[in-house]
This record gives sequence, C-alpha cells and structure tokens, in this order.
Amino acid sequence: MQIDHTSPVPLHKQIEVLIRSLVESGDYDGGKLLPREEELARKFGVSRNTVRQGIYKLVLEGLLVRKKGVGTMVAPRTITTHLDEWHSFTEEMSRRGIKVRNYLVDIQSEAAPQGVSELFQVQKNAELFKLERLRGDENGPFVYFISWFHPRVPLSGTEDFTRPLYKLFEEKFSIFPTSSHEELKAVKASEKVAAYLGIEENTPVLFRKRTVFDTGNRIIEYNLGYYRSDKFAYSINIRRNS
Repeated sequence: MQIDHTSPVPLHKQIEVLIRSLVESGDYDGGKLLPREEELARKFGVSRNTVRQGIYKLVLEGLLVRKKGVGTMVAPRTITTHLDEWHSFTEEMSRRGIKVRNYLVDIQSEAAPQGVSELFQVQKNAELFKLERLRGDENGPFVYFISWFHPRVPLSGTEDFTRPLYKLFEEKFSIFPTSSHEELKAVKASEKVAAYLGIEENTPVLFRKRTVFDTGNRIIEYNLGYYRSDKFAYSINIRRNS
C-alpha cells in the first residue's frame, strides 16, 4: 500500500489502483468501512483532495458507496447481465463463472391465465405447462422464474428442467429460440416472492417479462422473472445514430 512519488503515473491514479485492490481483496465486504480519507492521505503522503479524486472514479463505477457522516464502503456485489446479448440464464451465469443452484424446480399442467392464453392465441383456460424455478448460487436464491410454454413445444413434463432450458429445446425438440421481447420495471415483492427470495414483503425487486420466439418468429415461451435488486442488475449499451 505505497505509491511512487517519482512515477509519471498521476498520484490519484495510483491511489485508485491501490484502493481497487482493496475492494477486490474481499477484506472490506459486508459493510466494513474503508480507511478514512485523512488516514489514507497521511499514509500516502498526499492531500485529501488527491485521495478523494482517486476514490471518486470507483464511486462512479459503482464499486464504492460514500455515506455522509459514515464513510466509504464497498458496494454490495451484484450480477450484471447485458441487454445487447441474449442467452439462457444458466449459460449467462456460466459465462460469468457463477455455478447456478436450483432451489425449486416444479412443472405442472395448469389452466392458462387470460393474458397468457390471449398472448398464445389459444382457447381460454387451455391447459398449458407452467414451470416454476427458484435459482441462485451457493449463497442463496436471487431469482424466481415462472414460465408458460406454447402447445407447439411438445413437453411431456418429465424433462430435466435443471439443465439449460434452451439447450433442451434445441436438442430434444429441434426448437431454436432466437429472439425475445423484454419488459423491465421495479415492483414490490409479494408475500410468495419475498418468501422465496429471502427478503421482506414489499421490498422492491426487478421484474422482467420475456416473450421468447423461435426461428419462425413464433412464440414458444412467456417468462416472468423476479430478481433480488441487491443481487442483480441489467445494463444496456445504446448507440446513437449519427
């Protein structure tokens, strides 16, 4: 934890690198406060403004949180998924080195709600397969999924739904999910959702509606996802047309 005053690298950049290493070490997880600016300034032999400048970049990145009158701490770690690329949940988590754990997998044939039957353009109260999955990592569940499947997906209900869903579609049914329509908003967790995710009822959660289409642009799945907002985030890259 030393900086080189003779280096051509600006002092605030060196401090940024050192504090980033503290964040990545995990020693300050769980709300533990980082050393105060005055303490870091004395340690590095620089001004408080230089320390503050080094910290500011990490605050902008969302790695640190500054609370007035309290101090600076590591922001709660979240899993970020990008809306400019689309994969099954299991594949997406695997790409980020996260081993998915299934806390609940339940498949039932039920009468479709009105909105689902209208979306699928099937008879009112038609019996459709409904899949519920509570998923997360070794630290606990962080997302609850409800999926309704169009009758064109020839499910028997005995499939292994612990494996990647879209791999199952491709390999068993030769159905290839290729695109989806997404809607995102914040909602209050119902009693059921809160119990599943281990949070208080009415806590804000990220709610995502997804309609999945095959290569013929036909609907094959309607999916509802409830994500713990302290564990999961979406990001999107947007290019401005010139």
